[in-house]
Amino acid sequence: MSNRSSRPPDPYHRTPVEGTPVLQLADHWTWDFWFAQEEDTTHVFYLKAPKSLGDPDLRHVNARIGHAVSTDLRNWTELPDALEPGPEGSWDDMSTWTGSVIRAEGTWHLFYTGISHAEKGLEQRIGHAVSDDLITWTKDAANPVLEADGRFYEQLDTDVWPDLSWRDPWVYWNEETGDYRMLLTTRVPTGPLDGRGVIGAARSDDLRMWEALPPVTEPGDFAHLEVPQLVQENGAVYVLFSAYGWANSEQRRRRSPEVTGTHYLVGDSTTGPFRSVTDEFLCGDPRGELYAGRMLRDRSGQLQFFGFVQFPGDEPFVGALSDPIPVDVGADGRLRLRRGTTAGSSR
Repeated sequence: MSNRSSRPPDPYHRTPVEGTPVLQLADHWTWDFWFAQEEDTTHVFYLKAPKSLGDPDLRHVNARIGHAVSTDLRNWTELPDALEPGPEGSWDDMSTWTGSVIRAEGTWHLFYTGISHAEKGLEQRIGHAVSDDLITWTKDAANPVLEADGRFYEQLDTDVWPDLSWRDPWVYWNEETGDYRMLLTTRVPTGPLDGRGVIGAARSDDLRMWEALPPVTEPGDFAHLEVPQLVQENGAVYVLFSAYGWANSEQRRRRSPEVTGTHYLVGDSTTGPFRSVTDEFLCGDPRGELYAGRMLRDRSGQLQFFGFVQFPGDEPFVGALSDPIPVDVGADGRLRLRRGTTAGSSR
């Protein structure tokens, strides 16, 4: 492995992929992912689609949710798929997209995004499934459990935006309010079209009945803020999100180069609002080597960053899970990836 730390400073603050991706399937692309931890075992759920499609852009309308496990975050064993699209005519019969997993009262709950053939994949909704063992999942008969609320969020109008954005649910228990909260990728119905992206919110008392809430971010800088994740560290509250370069609004491009990657927001509370403290991406570059970043705490308590590998160097689309990269929190509360290292390597 080359000594990447000897490279000159990178103006985009990107973190190159360190070595071979740790989860790369021979016959499927993988991309967005999320974790669940059970004792010493970490489960990763990820979107997957067959490479036989030929064009990686076709993966989005041919996705299902795969599953693998690891005890060290580097060696993964693939398991049977966790969830697949529903039967013909159902609300999620085209693809099952990004979500999250949470455990409550001994039951695992998986929240995910679904799209249908009937609507040509244009309308996104949130579904729910449950499991006793993280292996076998049963979809909720009440699905979809949450749709975009027109009081707060943009509705489908292809003259305005190509789809109805209501996806990537991140669900967590909120100690401050004594209920469950959900963060979502969505848009507001007013303002410049390229800056309407926000992180939406919803609440539930039982993980089954959901109520949409106003967004927890202000619009302006992005057309969308994808795959949100709430992370707490050293008493601070962070929300990660990702955006492609083309989704940077004109307002933002006047301040900062067009970058693809993972950024973060900070908040005074786990209910928000959340705001940006810097235009620097946590991990980003013009092409988007890594995307859809997530964080996970390892056995030692160290936060680790993962992304899915898109375009390392000049290579074509890869579609794999990256090595874990340690995350440091500065005295100023800023998050930084430990350059030139991976989990288990020296600094």
